Amino acid sequence: MNVIKEKLKLLPDQPGVYIMLDKDGVVIYVGKARVLKNRVRQYFHSSPKPQKVQAMVENIVDFSYIVAPSEVDALALENNLIKKYKPKYNILLKDDKTYPYIKVHTREEYPRISITRRVKKDGKYFGPFMGGIRCKDIVDIAARVYCIRTCTTAINEKTKKPCLNYHLHRCLAPCAHMCTREEYAKRVEGALSFLGGDYGEAEDLLREKMMAFAENEEFELAMDYRRKIEMLQRLGTKRITAMPREVDADVWAFTSNGLYAAAGILVIRGGMMQGARTFTPEEGAGDRGEGILSFLTQYYTAHAFPHELILDEETDDALLAAFARKQTGRGLEITRPKLGVKRELLDMAARNVKEYLEKSVSAIEHKNDMTVNACARLQTLLSLSKYPKRMECYDISNISGVDKVGSMVVFTDGEADKYAYRRFKIKTVEGADDFASLKEVLLRRLSKLGTAEEERFPKPQLIVIDGGKGQLSAVKEIFDELGIKDIDLVSLAKREEEVFTLASEESVRIDRRDYALKTLQRIRDEAHRFAITYFRSLHSKRNLASVLDEIEGIGKNKRIALMEKFGTIGKMMSASEEELAQTEGIGKELAARIKHYFEEKL
Repeated sequence: MNVIKEKLKLLPDQPGVYIMLDKDGVVIYVGKARVLKNRVRQYFHSSPKPQKVQAMVENIVDFSYIVAPSEVDALALENNLIKKYKPKYNILLKDDKTYPYIKVHTREEYPRISITRRVKKDGKYFGPFMGGIRCKDIVDIAARVYCIRTCTTAINEKTKKPCLNYHLHRCLAPCAHMCTREEYAKRVEGALSFLGGDYGEAEDLLREKMMAFAENEEFELAMDYRRKIEMLQRLGTKRITAMPREVDADVWAFTSNGLYAAAGILVIRGGMMQGARTFTPEEGAGDRGEGILSFLTQYYTAHAFPHELILDEETDDALLAAFARKQTGRGLEITRPKLGVKRELLDMAARNVKEYLEKSVSAIEHKNDMTVNACARLQTLLSLSKYPKRMECYDISNISGVDKVGSMVVFTDGEADKYAYRRFKIKTVEGADDFASLKEVLLRRLSKLGTAEEERFPKPQLIVIDGGKGQLSAVKEIFDELGIKDIDLVSLAKREEEVFTLASEESVRIDRRDYALKTLQRIRDEAHRFAITYFRSLHSKRNLASVLDEIEGIGKNKRIALMEKFGTIGKMMSASEEELAQTEGIGKELAARIKHYFEEKL
């Protein structure tokens, strides 16, 4: 505490981000401040604090800070650090699933249309699309009706032959100079109007083509057009009649029962209800306004800002609008309606999120038992030196030493952190030596600690190895070679599911129903799955012959039959014995041998 008192005296009166650390040096809270000196000192005053804030303060052993040019920059930096460290006491947006958008590349001379999940300042975007509406169908309609291009072909003075889309009347073929710039621009203007919600013209043209195909007795094509008309009609039913078509807004509602929280969003685009989502972040240690601001900042880092936010909660509107302007280059309107259709939408969002939280408490508690509570039990059961906030597990996959790959899977607070997964091609090992391959992977990964690359590869608290005492001891040699003493290491033996640690010669047996053991099993199985997926993606590019030659009983003709039926090694590995046996010349006995070969090698 004396260290903290001295550091408090040195805090600057500038905007920035502060980072709270516990006794293990783990980041437990990240916050932003308009004035660092005032904000950080508040935590250590003797005034009464909310229970969660008090719990956090009791765990603070040290802190650091980063000065930012402005409060907006501090907000952006806070968001990046929260995503990096996932601190225990911050409100966290754990489900960062993104929905697709349709992009019109308006900066190109002949704009094309594409689907993307990342929104930038380089074109016109429409979406997000949710609620069962497929972007591919919308793009297909735009191509059929307005004949704008969906390809990435470069357009220059050199004349190209028009592709199939031109002959199918799905593109004007500007790459082949089959249209003028003015003609194409008129089609793009129509497509932009269509994507903005004006479906009348598109529906009329689709209906006209449907009738023409029906009259020519091309009934399959007519049915295809009918399905697209029905989809446009479904989109039309989502229009909110009392709301102008130009309204693009996200409606947010938040609720909490003191222990758990929920946030809900209704997405309105072009005056239409695009869909809804609900999130269950844990309550943070900051005040409610700070927490909501942090949550929205995290959300809109991965999603496009609308033109308007509709919400009830109080937050720093000016700062949020400034952050939006920095992200999008335009303003953000924040409204808190008292009457009218927007108020009705806000009330709807509030009812939905409240009902969701009431019905989800048991599911949230169950999830906590499987994740953070399981990690806490692992620390106790295995006598770990630290709470295993970041766990890493490794696996090797190959067939007879071919295409050797390694996987690194990461769990944060007991949950799969897929953005942190890494894949390795084995470079130095000859033949099928799994331990030598594992050693290479670990040396390459652990050598990044203490370097500039630790930004991408943060230090884990626990590394899990698939195997028994022998594997654990062998990996311990790698730790000793690199001088690593502050990372816990355990191994999980598959047959009896025994856990071996460096603290004891005897294995630790955890009840098979215990979520602590299930967490170790999940990360081990996930590492195996991820390694096999990567291996198959590499190996499927190779000729199957080199693999099939190693299986007894497969000659030239049978090899050709298998190659014709499955095409890639990945598909063959995934096939059942019955599917393998259906291949010409492959009976049940040989199919079983092939299946056993793959299982043994993997």
